[in-house]
Amino acid sequence: MTYGEFDDDFGEEPDGMVGRTRSEAAGEASGDPFEEALALANATAPVRGRPAAEGGAEPLTVRVPYATRETAAAHSSTTGGGGDIPYTPDDPFSLDDPAASGNSTWRSSRPSCSSNSSRSSGPDRSSDPAGRESPETLEGPAAPTGPGHHPTVAAGALPWHTAREIAERAVPGPPAPETSALGDALGRTLAAPLAALTDLPSFDTSAMDGWAVSGPGPWRLDHPSGTAEDGAPPGILAGHSPAEVLRDGHAIPIATGARVPSGATAVLRSEHGEVRELSDGGRRLYAPRPAPPGQDIRPRGQECRRGDQLLPAGALVTPAVVGLAAAAGYDELTAYPRPRAEVLVLGDELLDHGLPQEGRIRDALGPLLAPWLHALGVEAAAPRRLADDADTLYAAIAQSTADVVITTGGTASGPVDHVHPTLRRLGAEVLVDGVAVRPGHPMLLARLAPHRHLVGLPGNPLAAVSGLVTLAEPLLRTLAARPPGAPFRAPLAAPVHGHPQDTRIVPVTYREDDRHGLMAMPLRFHGPAMLRGIAAADALAVVPPGGAERGTELELLELPWSAGLSVGWSPGPSTGWTAPGSA
Repeated sequence: MTYGEFDDDFGEEPDGMVGRTRSEAAGEASGDPFEEALALANATAPVRGRPAAEGGAEPLTVRVPYATRETAAAHSSTTGGGGDIPYTPDDPFSLDDPAASGNSTWRSSRPSCSSNSSRSSGPDRSSDPAGRESPETLEGPAAPTGPGHHPTVAAGALPWHTAREIAERAVPGPPAPETSALGDALGRTLAAPLAALTDLPSFDTSAMDGWAVSGPGPWRLDHPSGTAEDGAPPGILAGHSPAEVLRDGHAIPIATGARVPSGATAVLRSEHGEVRELSDGGRRLYAPRPAPPGQDIRPRGQECRRGDQLLPAGALVTPAVVGLAAAAGYDELTAYPRPRAEVLVLGDELLDHGLPQEGRIRDALGPLLAPWLHALGVEAAAPRRLADDADTLYAAIAQSTADVVITTGGTASGPVDHVHPTLRRLGAEVLVDGVAVRPGHPMLLARLAPHRHLVGLPGNPLAAVSGLVTLAEPLLRTLAARPPGAPFRAPLAAPVHGHPQDTRIVPVTYREDDRHGLMAMPLRFHGPAMLRGIAAADALAVVPPGGAERGTELELLELPWSAGLSVGWSPGPSTGWTAPGSA
C-alpha cells in the first residue's frame, strides 16, 4: 500500500475510519470529543472497515481490547515494524546547503547512525559509505516472514495536538501547595498572589552618594551635635537612621541607600558640589545649578505600597522573584511542589561511558533527559539503567513513588519490548498509545494510579525528544501548575517536506531576515536517531502533514533553555544528577 492510499484526514489503518473526515466521524459519535479520543487511544472506539465501494470489506464494527492490541494487524500511517521507522526525505532544506543532494523524491529510510534502542526500530537497512540513508520505495519496508518480530502498531495512533491535549488533561491539576523558605521555592509556581508586606522603599532613600540638602544653596556643612568640630563632618551611612532634622540652608554628606533625614529637600550628587572653607573655620557647599526638590531621592512607596499585588498566582518563582519577595518582607513563599519524575533507561546494549564497541552503543538519553526535566522545574534523580528483563521493569515501575515514570525504549512490539506487557500486568489505563508524529510515533501515556503516570518514550534519541515535548512536558506542566507558553509562530526560512499523513517535529534555529524579520531555519540531521540537529536548535517546528513552503508560519516549541524556563536547578549533588565526566 502506498502513502497515497491513506486518508489525508485520519491517516488510519485499513480497518480504521478511512475515507471519512474528522468532522464526519465526530458526527457519528456522541459525547465529548476528548472522551472519544481517549476511547480511540484505548481501542474501545468502534473500528470500521473500508466500504466495499472503495475496494475493502463491508463496514464492520470491532472492539479491540488492550490485552490483545499487540496482535491487531494494521498498516497505518504509523508504519508497521513495531518501531519508529523514520520518514526522512533526502532532499536538502536549504539550497545553499553544501551537502545538498538535489534529490526531491520522497523516501522512507532508516538513519545510518546507532539509536538508543535498536529494539524499537524496524528491519535493518544499508547505508552508503558517506553515511546517507539508502532510499526505499513508497510502499515502505517488506513485512518480515517466519518466527520472531512482526510489524504491528497500536490500534489508536492519535493526532499530535490531540495527544498533547490528553496529556495536559490527564491530571485535574497540581497537588496541594506547600510553604517553604524563599530559596526552596525557586523554580516553583506561586499558589497565591504575592502582595507587598511593606512599602518599597520603606523610607525616603538617597539614590546617590553626595549631600542631603535643605532649601536652595549654598548650604552650610555643620557637624552634628556630639561630634568633633575639626575635620570634615561625618555623613549618614546606609543602615543608620539620622536623629536630627536637617535645618534650612544646611547640608550633610549621605551615602547611596541611606535614609534621608527629615527636613531634606534633595540630594546633591558628589560630582556636582564643591566644598569651600570659610574664614570662621566652617565649610560651605556650592552647586553650579539649583537642586530641585526631590532630586535623587527615592520616596517611600515609590515601587509599591503595603498590600499592593506584586505578582499574580501562577507566576514562576525566578531568582528575581525571590529577590522581590525578600525585599517585600517575605521569609517564606507558598508555591506548588515540583513534580517528581523517575527516568528508567531500558536496554542491554547501552554503555554509560567510553566508545561504542562490540555491538553496544552509548546511552544518549540518560544524560539528556535528567537536565531537560530539571530545566522544566521537575525533580528527577539520576536515571536508572535497566536490563531487558520483564520482571526487572515491573518491579521498578511498581516500586516507584514518582509522580511520573519515564521509560526509554521498549514501547513497540519487539521480542524484548516489555513496556506494554508490564502495563497490562500492572492494570494500567492507557491514555495514549501511538501518536501520528514523526519521529516518535510509538510513544505512550498510561495512568498507573490516580495520581501516578507513565510516559513511554521511543528509544531513538530525537524520537524520545519528540515524545518528551508531546506527552511528558504537557503532563508535567499541569502537575507543576505552570501555564502553557504563549503561542509562538514564525515563518520558515526554507521549505520543509512533510509526511503525507503525520505531523513532523523538526529542529530549527532562528535567523534574522531583512525582509521578513525573525524566521525559522530548518536544520539537517533530524533523523530519529540523531541529536546533532537539536543540539544546535533554538526550537522545534511543528510541520503539518504534507510539509510547508518557505514563508509559511509554523507553530514553534521553544526549548527550555531558549524560553528562559530553566530556573531552580544547577547540576550537582543537590539535584541527584551530575554530568558524566564531571565527578
